[in-house]
Amino acid sequence: MTNPTHIAALFVYLDGAYAAVEGFDLWDEARDARLYDGDDPVVAHPPCNRWCMPLAVVNQTRYGHRVGDDGGCFASALASVRRCGGVLEHPAYSAAFAAHGLPKPGWGWSPAPGGWVCMVAQSKYGHPARKRTWLYFSGPSAPADLIWGDGPYWAIVSYLKNTKNDKPRITKKAANQTPPTFRDALLELARASSS
Repeated sequence: MTNPTHIAALFVYLDGAYAAVEGFDLWDEARDARLYDGDDPVVAHPPCNRWCMPLAVVNQTRYGHRVGDDGGCFASALASVRRCGGVLEHPAYSAAFAAHGLPKPGWGWSPAPGGWVCMVAQSKYGHPARKRTWLYFSGPSAPADLIWGDGPYWAIVSYLKNTKNDKPRITKKAANQTPPTFRDALLELARASSS
């Protein structure tokens, strides 16, 4: 039987936001989260650099990394969430959603194959950048509401030179960080998915 307080955190950093919380089974790159075969609810953060627009196209042009060629990480994360319950997080406008048959989310939850999708802005949860994020949730009932809409932000994550914004750019490490309040919201979604 699934322990409702134990959550598998897939595709995370061992020194990241999930390391400080008890009850997470952390799966980083070295452990290879694609191999997760447990039955605990999942919070999944699959890599996004091969899916995010327009960066994935830039990476393909510059380095030959094909858009969507992430070694099966997104597909594995999606399968784990559908099998075990939980939530998957990816940057807004990720090409992975359409490639895996998920509808484009908006503010608020809407039905999707095997679950629900939504868009949130991590700035509402304390991130210095707006960092719009798409979520996919799978569980026995509709997920709880989150904080919808854009919140105030003081930085941007883009390093593209054509970005028309006068806000300072933050480091890649700062951009990748999950605010504790957003982590906690994802944890509550994962817990609810097992009830």
